[in-house]
Amino acid sequence: MERDPILHDFSPLFRQYKSGRVERLAGTAIAAPAPVDPATGVATKRVVIDPITPVSACLYLPPNLQASSGAVPLLLYFHGGAFCIQSAFSPIYHPHLTALAARANLLVVSVDYRLAPEHPLPAAYDDCWAAINWAFSRADPWLADHGDLCRVFLAGDSAGANIAHRMALRAGAEGTGPFEGMALVHPYFWGSEAIVGEGLWRTLCGGRKGLDEKWIDPAKEEEKAVMRMACRRVMVCVAERDMMRARGWAYSEMLKRSRWGGEVEIMEAKGERHLFHLVGQPVVDSKNIDELIGALVRFFNGPQKNAAEQLLLPIMPHFGKFFVQDSGPWAWSGHKYSWLWAPPENTLLQKKFCQLPSTVT
Repeated sequence: MERDPILHDFSPLFRQYKSGRVERLAGTAIAAPAPVDPATGVATKRVVIDPITPVSACLYLPPNLQASSGAVPLLLYFHGGAFCIQSAFSPIYHPHLTALAARANLLVVSVDYRLAPEHPLPAAYDDCWAAINWAFSRADPWLADHGDLCRVFLAGDSAGANIAHRMALRAGAEGTGPFEGMALVHPYFWGSEAIVGEGLWRTLCGGRKGLDEKWIDPAKEEEKAVMRMACRRVMVCVAERDMMRARGWAYSEMLKRSRWGGEVEIMEAKGERHLFHLVGQPVVDSKNIDELIGALVRFFNGPQKNAAEQLLLPIMPHFGKFFVQDSGPWAWSGHKYSWLWAPPENTLLQKKFCQLPSTVT
């Protein structure tokens, strides 16, 4: 008889033993990058966000800011790995994020969060939310000197894309943000029909959640929560041969049908599989990788609002009235729902009730 029999075998991700021990079968490698990447000139460093949890991050500073002042857009990035493998310090992420930092001129904060099953969901969500608040506090000198908090993006791949979506919803619910945009690469969404396996999702959630849970199926989210999602623009990237491709398309269509009112675009890499740009599959078209990176760069460098228009929040209808900011200017979108200008400071808005203008339907 085995001394420590296998309780769950989720190869090729991990095995969990009866004792509680977890054996990860992939995604355990840790990179040891140079302080300055020789290929891109991007500087990197690791920081501890919370020594108790512990949550940490890898920061990427573009070369033009290393000996000068100035602020650039901030990208909060969440790694993938089905919530149970990989880390922000994995060698597959370093070249990807240095390329984004250099080509899009971004200050990147790549968050390292706790993994399931030792730390079931919502631990990863809570850790990433803590990292967002840490970034907005400008606790690190790079953030204080170079992070433009008026231009903050969320992004992630696979499970990290799922996390980015949840963070935008939470920001809308709690009245923080908003974010300039959100890029979801091969998002890890399921539905009532299991894609990877119902047993895995139950284990990731500590046995508490089902496949119809809104954490994994955005279609289950309340319409009001989607309306409040705190970002102006969304980009969804899918791969033709990814089994989660249909979920990515469904997500983009859900946003278009919703009353969120922001801008959404989607791109598909023909002939490619899940995370082809990271994992080096047997046949990877470098042209497709270049097109994906180029699309992300264009998204992050897309049309910027001026200082008075930069941060726009959707107005939430509420019992025939809606919230507006005291003395704040109106900015009407091309959608039937209006938008409210929010100040760049990371503070709560001072709000009051007013009647819905007759010009808005």
